[in-house]
Amino acid sequence: MRELTLILASTPKMGIGLSGTLPWPSLKKEMAYFARVTKRSPSPTVQNAVIMGRKTWDSIPAKFRPLPNRLNIVISRSISSIEKREDTSLWAGSLEKALQWVDGEEEEVGRVFVIGGAEIYRAALGLKEARRVLLTRVDREWECDAFFPLELKEDGEGGEWRRAGQEEMDAWVGEEVPRGRQVEKAGTEEETGYEFEMWERVD
Repeated sequence: MRELTLILASTPKMGIGLSGTLPWPSLKKEMAYFARVTKRSPSPTVQNAVIMGRKTWDSIPAKFRPLPNRLNIVISRSISSIEKREDTSLWAGSLEKALQWVDGEEEEVGRVFVIGGAEIYRAALGLKEARRVLLTRVDREWECDAFFPLELKEDGEGGEWRRAGQEEMDAWVGEEVPRGRQVEKAGTEEETGYEFEMWERVD
């Protein structure tokens, strides 16, 4: 199977969700970064795949799904094997079955991203093909009931994972990623700061 890249935003303690949605206000520039990265394929003739759990799919407003210009793959235990839907999404009974399908479509699929939630991230991290984490680290804690199942320490020490340098991240992402702390303000909410990071698995 080909490489998997996990992409997410989290609090410093790796919180990623609350009641099926993001714990912090909508960060438009951060969401635009997510869209650019997951759409940017290594070849103009293929689309990248984004793999998510059913709850993550349900959390996306209906008018925005499937996420455009990407193959949307949804993992649901209620699916016995592989099911293609009229909205162009692909549903699979497990992450392994989804990846087997992707491998059989080598000429049709570019990069493969895992976009949540916590159970799907945990399943992906258990595979040797999970090579990279693109993390947006929100710089303060919010109330969360879902957490990313891997601690990536801010001091750069992540055990079998190491934080990549800025130039390495730029090269893989395909653009000059904004450096340092970014700040956004959503409506009447107070400012929310965050920083873009990339972590790679150390063999």
